[in-house]
Amino acid sequence: MTPEDYMLRAVALAQSVLTATPNPRVGCVIVRDGKIVGEGFHRVAGEAHAEVNALIQAGDLSKGATAYVTLEPCAHTGRTPPCTSALISAGVKKVYYGSDDPNPQVAGKGVSALREAGIEVEGPLLAETCEALNRGFFKRMQQGLPWVRCKMAMSLDGRTAMASGESKWITGAAARADVQLMRAASCAVVTGVNTVLGDDPGLNVRVEQMNHAQAAEFAERQPLRVVIDSGLRTPPDSRIISVPGQALFLTGRAHVQQRARFEGSGALVREIPVLPGGRLDLQAAMQSLAKDDACNEIMLEAGPTLSGAMVQAGLVDEVVIYVGARFLGSDALPLFHLPGIRRMQDHIALELTDVRQIAEDCRITARLKRV
Repeated sequence: MTPEDYMLRAVALAQSVLTATPNPRVGCVIVRDGKIVGEGFHRVAGEAHAEVNALIQAGDLSKGATAYVTLEPCAHTGRTPPCTSALISAGVKKVYYGSDDPNPQVAGKGVSALREAGIEVEGPLLAETCEALNRGFFKRMQQGLPWVRCKMAMSLDGRTAMASGESKWITGAAARADVQLMRAASCAVVTGVNTVLGDDPGLNVRVEQMNHAQAAEFAERQPLRVVIDSGLRTPPDSRIISVPGQALFLTGRAHVQQRARFEGSGALVREIPVLPGGRLDLQAAMQSLAKDDACNEIMLEAGPTLSGAMVQAGLVDEVVIYVGARFLGSDALPLFHLPGIRRMQDHIALELTDVRQIAEDCRITARLKRV
């Protein structure tokens, strides 16, 4: 096997974890005499990192071995000791790393610490593949914003609901199970107050819908549920507050009584700057989720107005659209509300990255192209 093969195995280990928020997903493989003697991944923030888990499995065989890790090993003490210290103490001879760590506390320091200890270091190796594991972590560290994935479901004629608001169900059970996995991999799920008022969604991860052997484990960590609600119009008995997990309301200036009403139900309320016209500053909202809640990846599950506003504000990185094989008709509601686009040259460009069939439905994934 080549170094690339071993790194791809480390990538696969990292991919087995949906989220280690606020930490990145990391996998590690220990190789000695051409054989894998230890494997590990980072499962949950506060627990052992990938390198430590792999070294524990390898035991004494770590001495003189080569480590393959998808991200530059950390050289600082956080909730756990530095991974560089563990690699040095184990007597590892060489380290291949997949991508540089964008965290200012680590960037370059891990590589330097290993080299100063006499360990040979090579990398980045398969950097693009390894960075793809942690797009949200990289974006949060480099831009102070989370990676935003907008999920929508539509009919084949581009409609998301009947004019009455009825939308259950555009897609089948397999597509809905796929959405549950996407939720479980998100640090937060964001929606708008109109969606809450119209549908009363829970937006939590549901074991019974996930259809996965690790469903119960994935559902142990519920993503933060965030409602963009400038006037705090959400009823305090809404499901988004009552289901397991934490709900956060991003609002404009809230009166003391309003805050007390929500906080008494266990929800959090945070004030966000308001733009002229009364709309919340969505850029400030996303910055707050990155800074105050350490959100790496956000799943946007909202109606056409908020979803369209996020797209036009340049805050959506990726769209995932599930297409049901049915027509809903011209009176039904559109996918996005995107006012002001009147000429072809004003279009919003996307790059298709994946198209696949999921049972009777289709899933389209596309990235928004940045000018």
